[in-house]
Amino acid sequence: MKRKIISIDDKKCTGCGQCIPDCPEGALQIIDGKARLVSDLFCDGLGACIGTCPEGAISVIEREAVPYDEKTVMENIVQQGSPVIKAHLEHLRGHGQIELYNQAIEYLIENTVPIPDHNGPVCPTRPAQSDHSPFATCPGSAALSISRNTTAPNRQPSALSESELRQWPVQLSLLNSAAPYFDNADLLISADCVPFAYAGFHTELLKDRIVIIFCPKLDSDIDGYITKLAEIFSRHTIKSIMVAHMEVPCCGGVRYVIDKALEQSGKKIPVTEKTITIQGGME
Repeated sequence: MKRKIISIDDKKCTGCGQCIPDCPEGALQIIDGKARLVSDLFCDGLGACIGTCPEGAISVIEREAVPYDEKTVMENIVQQGSPVIKAHLEHLRGHGQIELYNQAIEYLIENTVPIPDHNGPVCPTRPAQSDHSPFATCPGSAALSISRNTTAPNRQPSALSESELRQWPVQLSLLNSAAPYFDNADLLISADCVPFAYAGFHTELLKDRIVIIFCPKLDSDIDGYITKLAEIFSRHTIKSIMVAHMEVPCCGGVRYVIDKALEQSGKKIPVTEKTITIQGGME
């Protein structure tokens, strides 16, 4: 069958092993100094391992693969203990994989394995490329309700706010690298969730800047993005780059793409970085 599954670029992979703990299913191993997908059967294709790869070597592709088997995976996971069971259940729940989640619970019940408490936060978020990589799911996909004070004072009606957008389009895949608005520009390169999470996006981040947005996890052509950004950097005098991304691990790929594009272009451009929390704050 044709389905989504992990792909590892041998040329980029350094064998650091940071992806291994984020695959409690057991689909990844370090072999001959490289991360390898050792079993299509164990890979659910949801990409929890992507965010902790410091080299951007892991992506999700669609190809012919053996169907994922949740109960076979559970046999492997149960042997690893309660923390791994918990991480796996939260992983499935966070991605909305209810059918697989139910199969996992069914397996635990059938085999009289205690079901760990997994009703709290999906997992503590951590900076991308952290040296510490606990068993983790993908917090960027976790279902989360956020309470807001709708009676808070000083809320400005949207009709009284002005957009700070200075160009169109904004998606990196649609941009023309030769567009004149890049000349002598200050750039804001942002993950595409940031404007929705951060209320001050227009006034504090976008004002007086040209914006480029993309998603390092869901967009497929990361190499193409690196090339296009390198073209923009090479063709124009860029005065500065502000990077804005969410706190979730997979969003760290935004900075990776920018750093690779700068390296490819040979340009030295000042870069500042802003991290936005899921609750809407800025770190």
